[in-house]
Amino acid sequence: MKSDINHKHFIIYKPYGYLSQFIVNGKKKKAQKLLGELFDFPEGTMAVGRLDEKSEGLLILTTNGKTSYYFTSGKVEKEYYAQVDGEITDIALEKLKNGVEIGIEGVKYITKPCKANKIVNFPKLPERARKIRDDRHGLTSWVSITLREGKFRQVRKMTAAVGFPTLRLVRVRIDNIVMDDIKAGEVRELKNI
Repeated sequence: MKSDINHKHFIIYKPYGYLSQFIVNGKKKKAQKLLGELFDFPEGTMAVGRLDEKSEGLLILTTNGKTSYYFTSGKVEKEYYAQVDGEITDIALEKLKNGVEIGIEGVKYITKPCKANKIVNFPKLPERARKIRDDRHGLTSWVSITLREGKFRQVRKMTAAVGFPTLRLVRVRIDNIVMDDIKAGEVRELKNI
């Protein structure tokens, strides 16, 4: 995608515990951590898509609405690493690949087919701000899930639907943009997007 040179684009590793927004709307204005606390973004910057407060990883920010629309249109792959409770099975992976039933705002929804693979070697990720339980409380495993859609808490709901609840969720890739060695909370400007 070619973007307008007057716009700014950034990637950030959204840390655990932050909201994917700059202001809090509504009555619940408690002490929530927002993206604007991490960097002095230009006016009009918006998050492209969302990661919930407990999720972390790659997030694109832009001042260009067309760029935002492109990355949220369903044409672009998004890859997630999920640490799940238990040793994920081939049967569970096949179910994930073919689509599973989850609830979206009280309505049953079958997810679109996706890519799902077990990660054999522990992925190199920034340390999380809040510790995940250790192996004394049972085995965990990692799975890579790549989708083109992005319903509310979709990956968490998908892994739970196949019997392996997500303990940690990290988005590692959006289209051809990858996290590489970015640190939690780090912001980088993208020159070409």
